[in-house]
Amino acid sequence: MQEEIEHKTVNLAISTTKLSARTLLRGMQFLLRQYDKHASQGKQSMKRLVRQNHGVTNVEIQKTGIKDFDRYAKRYHIDYSIQKDLSCKPPRYLVYFKAQDTDALSAAFKEYSASVLDKTKRPSVLAKLHDLAQTIANLPDKVRHKQEERGL
Repeated sequence: MQEEIEHKTVNLAISTTKLSARTLLRGMQFLLRQYDKHASQGKQSMKRLVRQNHGVTNVEIQKTGIKDFDRYAKRYHIDYSIQKDLSCKPPRYLVYFKAQDTDALSAAFKEYSASVLDKTKRPSVLAKLHDLAQTIANLPDKVRHKQEERGL
């Protein structure tokens, strides 16, 4: 398994009449552009996010909603990086994103916060089940009296 990770191959097919160094260079540049386009979407490292040269801004979020936020970030095609700030207690989590994604990020946060509010308004299924168990326990039991008939 480790060897599969270490040895990656790339297939490049170029249709040309004469293969020159310039044609090969253009093909490799095209391949790298396509790779960067697909590899740099969604959650990524801070280094890769800064390397895109679009300016980076940040927003603070709580740790509890990181996974849920990821789904909305993918929906809005937001490139972001999450960093943990240990300088204060309790630690803060900062979401860094490209400056051009500000509108998309605000829409994603709006939709995310609406879903969180909906989850808090919904009654808990476990609480409902507990209440039903209590009402069933409080119902009077049917009492059966068994009497044995004795023949004379």
